[in-house]
Amino acid sequence: MVKRVYDIIVLFKEYFLLAFYIVLALLLLARNETDQVRAIRSHLLAVAGTLQDVVGVVPNYFTLREENHILREQNLTLTDEINRLREARLENIRLYRLLNLKDRPSLPYLSAHVVGATSQSLRNTITIDRGRKDGVLLNMPVVTADGLAGKVSTISGDYAVVQLLLHKDVRVSARVERSRVNGIIRWTGGRSLQFANVPTSFDVQRGDVIITSEFSSIFPAGIRIGVVSGKRAVPGALFQAVDVTPAVDFERLEEVFVALHTPDSSRVAIDHRP
Repeated sequence: MVKRVYDIIVLFKEYFLLAFYIVLALLLLARNETDQVRAIRSHLLAVAGTLQDVVGVVPNYFTLREENHILREQNLTLTDEINRLREARLENIRLYRLLNLKDRPSLPYLSAHVVGATSQSLRNTITIDRGRKDGVLLNMPVVTADGLAGKVSTISGDYAVVQLLLHKDVRVSARVERSRVNGIIRWTGGRSLQFANVPTSFDVQRGDVIITSEFSSIFPAGIRIGVVSGKRAVPGALFQAVDVTPAVDFERLEEVFVALHTPDSSRVAIDHRP
């Protein structure tokens, strides 16, 4: 073993001597503080920094290449999803035409400013600067950009009073957007609404979006009401207690929109037939 090491040293003695002299020269340069040595040291550091930057570009290039590949895949996935949604919409339109079903008409909206607010225990209302002269009628839905706010309860020529969802007399036929479970939205106090008349076995989950349903003759279907914030079983009861956080911030209402929606009189007559 020793002989083999000796043979290697003899064979490559010139390289070993060169390495020794380089190390020795570097040590002398490091310990020498003359102006010339400092200048050489500064230039060597600059060269080393430049080489490091050049070498650093290589792994950065591969990282960017991998990120670009991932973004291309995500873009392809999103494009495919958009195309499928577009096809589903077109197919839905074709099916409606084949079945001769009525399309849901888009509602005209009338903007209004909130000029007053009243909070009396379980009766919260606002007053808006639109009234009968503007085409506002009783029970017309009132919404914001976030969702359902309430309904018109009293009107005059130039103003109207709106019962908010935070009013004990307001009831809204609603459903879970995801599972299509139906129930009634009501308010009995506090910051949350209640999604009532929902059996304990029905599929309602935290985070579910609640919207208006077709069962109401006052509110059009599909208006966002809020999000399920919690649920709990009531001992001995057939229905579960479901809390809903309203989509609308009722403490910051400044501008609302009156949906110029009037229920079909023939449908109302049938709904109220004994």
